[in-house]
Amino acid sequence: MNKTQQKEFARRRRQLMRAMGEGGIAIIPAAPTRSRNHDVEYPYRQDSDFWYLTGFIEPESVAVLVPGREQGEFILFCRERDPTMETWNGRRAGQDGAVKGFGADDSFPIGDMEEILPGLLENRERVYTSLGRDPDFDRKLIGWVNHIREKVRSGARPPHEFVALEYLLHDMRLFKSAFELKAMRQAARITSEAHVQAMRACRPGAWEYQVEAELLYAFRRAGTEPAYPSIVGGGENGCILHYTENEAQLKEGDLLLIDAGCEYQGYASDITRTFPVSGRFSGPQREVYELVLEAQKAAIAQVVPGNHWDDPHVAAVKVLTKGLVSLGLLKGKPARLIKDEAYRPFYMHRTGHWLGMDVHDVGDYKLGDAWRLLEPGMVMTIEPGLYLSRALKGVPKAYRDIGIRIEDDVVVTKEGHEVLTAECPKEPDELESLVGTQP
Repeated sequence: MNKTQQKEFARRRRQLMRAMGEGGIAIIPAAPTRSRNHDVEYPYRQDSDFWYLTGFIEPESVAVLVPGREQGEFILFCRERDPTMETWNGRRAGQDGAVKGFGADDSFPIGDMEEILPGLLENRERVYTSLGRDPDFDRKLIGWVNHIREKVRSGARPPHEFVALEYLLHDMRLFKSAFELKAMRQAARITSEAHVQAMRACRPGAWEYQVEAELLYAFRRAGTEPAYPSIVGGGENGCILHYTENEAQLKEGDLLLIDAGCEYQGYASDITRTFPVSGRFSGPQREVYELVLEAQKAAIAQVVPGNHWDDPHVAAVKVLTKGLVSLGLLKGKPARLIKDEAYRPFYMHRTGHWLGMDVHDVGDYKLGDAWRLLEPGMVMTIEPGLYLSRALKGVPKAYRDIGIRIEDDVVVTKEGHEVLTAECPKEPDELESLVGTQP
């Protein structure tokens, strides 16, 4: 980790500890490893809260923040250096690396945690942690607190309150710093290039998994990982919101919906594009596509400071409902149809979500009963869609199996917004000029 990165993580820890106040202690365990099958583990991905505060991506680690502790406020328990284990499983930072490379004030072997951590808990009033994520660690933590309680007659002072770490930390994570936005722009750039490559490789007769392979190659070539399982759905599969089988053959005349994004330095991108497999929209396909695109542009225009979180969704629903009436898929006055949610068989999800270290990132959407106001630094997706499945009654034959979603990543700025994924083509003429052009 370079000095700029160390300063960023240190800034985050200081901000959290100021919010905690003296008398608090935060305990954040790393994500556990997960078994895939016999003797094989899933690729390791660090817990986002732990990563956000430390930049440390090794398993078997626990970060402890103790505001006001004279000997140092940031303690990192982690694995010791071990030449034999490092030969088998890769390098470890060890205690010296945790201090020099990651800015820890103190670092101890993870095996010494049960001896040292209870002492750090003594005389602290509040424990900030995330109960429920790791039941085994929860039991240890509660056991340490109970052990201190047993020594009250000897003058020990146990914490008297457990506080959800998320209450403070997730509001911090909602507002992206310049450092974070730089990483998210890079993730968006790489993902945009991957989508373009998938468009160029698409042609009738190809298989969904072959198009997915183009995405994965572009992600790995740029040194990134998929932020989530890619959705590559042709024809009727595009009407399945979370379709991930990616196993069907693409047919002439079908649309292909791709929802895919990479993760760069812990930050996700999330783009959806829909385009014709054969390189030309049919008349009905283009009608529906242009309607969804109009809805997305109306929603993006609502991403400005002071608007509510719900305003982009309201704008998209208005455009989509009026369009469904024009297409003959709904009958009645749009205002009444919106009130009755008559559009929901064709558009059943929200228009976006927070985006950051998690693809569905943390942060409240409401404060009390009111939708949250948009503020600079918030990043969200804008992703309206229409899904005209053949299973729906009353869908004319020409419109059946048209599933379209268009999704971009948008950051709220002081002046309005910035579309991080603007490099990824979405105008229908642009798409037609790209599809199938790979030799």
